[in-house]
Amino acid sequence: MSATTETNEFRAVHRYARLTARKARLIANVVRGQPVNWALDQLQFSPKRAATFYLKLLRSAVANASQDENVNVNKLYVSDCRADDGPLVQNRLRFRPGPQGRAMPIRKRTCHITVIVRERAE
Repeated sequence: MSATTETNEFRAVHRYARLTARKARLIANVVRGQPVNWALDQLQFSPKRAATFYLKLLRSAVANASQDENVNVNKLYVSDCRADDGPLVQNRLRFRPGPQGRAMPIRKRTCHITVIVRERAE
């Protein structure tokens, strides 16, 4: 049996973000596994709308980590970054007219965005 040292993880979660999970995952894949300082630079200059959501969350997770005196903020990295599907806005579909008298659904999607940072082990 190998002995593993459990490092602290610090998380920030934005629930019910008015953004589709599919679009948010594009940004999540960019910053996952990267050092925090590099990820902040990438998010700040990304043209994607999801980048602003992740930028706020990453800063919040780093602020949560800085509350612990034993953590070196410069050694943090993004250990997990995900966007899970949330419910539809007002939990229902809306409809707009379709061809030949049909009704076409409008799905206003939301997602739950999670960012987890850890300190890189030596």
